[in-house]
Amino acid sequence: MAYYERLSAQDASFLAYEDADPTAHMHIGGVSVYEGGGLTNARGGVDIERLRAYVASRLALIPRYRQRLATTPLVEQPVWVDDERFDVRYHVRHTRLPRPGDDRELKRLAGRILSQRLDRNRPLWELWVIEGLTDRRFAMLTKTHHCMMDGVSGVDVSSVLMRLEADPTFEPATPWTPRPAPTGTALLTDEIARRARIPLQVVRGLTGVVRAAWTGRGHLQQSLGSAGEMVRLAWQGAAATPINRPIGPHRRFDWTVVPLADAKAIKNRLGGKLNDVVLAVVAGALGAFLRRRRVNVDILDFIAAIPVNVRAGGDTSLGNHVAAWLARLPIAEGDAKARFEHVVTLTTTLKRSGSAAPTAGLYELAEIGGRPALTAVVELTRRLSPCNLVVTNVPGPSFPLYMLDAKMLLACPQVTLLAEQGLGIAIFSYLGNLHFGFNADWDLIPDLHDLVSDVEAAFGDLAAVAGVDRTTAGAGQPLQRLEV
Repeated sequence: MAYYERLSAQDASFLAYEDADPTAHMHIGGVSVYEGGGLTNARGGVDIERLRAYVASRLALIPRYRQRLATTPLVEQPVWVDDERFDVRYHVRHTRLPRPGDDRELKRLAGRILSQRLDRNRPLWELWVIEGLTDRRFAMLTKTHHCMMDGVSGVDVSSVLMRLEADPTFEPATPWTPRPAPTGTALLTDEIARRARIPLQVVRGLTGVVRAAWTGRGHLQQSLGSAGEMVRLAWQGAAATPINRPIGPHRRFDWTVVPLADAKAIKNRLGGKLNDVVLAVVAGALGAFLRRRRVNVDILDFIAAIPVNVRAGGDTSLGNHVAAWLARLPIAEGDAKARFEHVVTLTTTLKRSGSAAPTAGLYELAEIGGRPALTAVVELTRRLSPCNLVVTNVPGPSFPLYMLDAKMLLACPQVTLLAEQGLGIAIFSYLGNLHFGFNADWDLIPDLHDLVSDVEAAFGDLAAVAGVDRTTAGAGQPLQRLEV
C-alpha cells in the first residue's frame, strides 16, 4: 500500500530557506568523541563495518532516517516517502585524521564537513566516523537536516545509538521493505482535498479564539502584545556588527567545556536558572569580542534568538515544535554580576510575556496559505533578520553514555547559521560539563578561537563574583586552546 507523510509548514520552511539562500546549510548536529572500546584496534582504527551494522540495527526506531523527500505536483508540497534505494553505507561514512590527530585537526575537518549540503535525493542525514585521534579515541560527526528534527526533541541517529551501559553485543538488523510511494496524481488529489477542509478549520479556530477572549480564559491581549513586540524587533532588524553581514558557504567549528557543577553553584549563589548563567557568559564574551573588533557596544541592541520548546506534553513525534524568544543581551555591561542580574530579569520577563508564541503563529498561517504563504514567511525572515545570532541550550544526561562499549567523552552541538548571522552557539550538558559548540562563517569570523577564549574568561569572571572556588568544584576537564 502506498505511503507518505506530509511535512508541516515549519519543517518545510527549512527546505524553502535553503532553496532561497545558496549559502545556507540547514542541518544541525555536532561532534562527539569516544573511547575506543571494542570498536577500535591497537592502532586506533575503527571497525566501520561493525559500526554500520549496529547503526542499521537501530534504524527501525527512527523510520524517518530511511525516508527521502518527494513533492506534490503543481502545489509543490514536500512529503516523506520510503527510500527504495536506501543504503546505510552511503550515510555512515569513514575518514581519518593524520596521526597523531588532535583537537585542532578534528575541528578543521568538522568545519569542512559542515560546509557541505545534504543531498535532497536521499534521506537527509550523514554520520561521519573519524579515526586517528590519540589514545585509541575516535570521533563522530552527525549532520541531520533541520526539517527532520529540532534541537529540543533531540531524536536523531546518535540518540538511538547511545546505551546506558557498555555492551559490545547487538541484534542484527531485521529485513526492511520500503513501502511504495504514491503516484503524483494521488498526492495532488489528497492535497486538494486537504485544502478544501481549510476554511472550516479556520472558522473553528477563530471561534475558539473569540470564545476564549469573551470568557476571560484566553491570553489574547498578551499574545497581541507579544506579536507587536516581535513585529517591532523584526522591523528594527539586527544591529550592524562585523559578524552580521552576508555569509558564505564555508564554516569553522570550535568548542570548549566548562564544569556544570560550577555553573550550578553560580546560579544557586546569585539566583536564577542555569540558562541565565549560559546567556550571561555568552553576553560577556560577545562584549569582549566585539570591543576587540573596535565596535561601540554601548549603542547596540544586540538580539539573540533563543529557541524554546512548544511541544505538547507527551508529544514524541519527529519534526519541529519550537519557537524563539528574542532577547536583548547586555553585552555592554562590564560587571559580571550586574550582567547576570540583567539576564535574570530579561528571561523572567520573557517567560511571563509568552513572546515566543508569534513565531509559531507565522507557521500556522503558512499551513493555511500553502506554498506562497510559506515562501512569504521565509522571505520575511531572511530579509528582516530580527536577531544577531542563535543561542540554544539543550539539557543532557549527567551519567555516561556508550556506543556499544565505547564511552562518550565529549558532545559538542552545532546550530545552523541564518542570513547575515556569522555565528551560532549551541550548548549541551553531559557528564558533569557544559559543552559549548561554535558554528561560524569562515570569512566573517577568522578569529573564532578568540571568542571561545572569551567565553572561558567570562565564565571565570562570573564564577569569581559568585564566590565559586573553581579549583575544587566541578568535574570539567580543561581542553587545550588551539587555533582553528
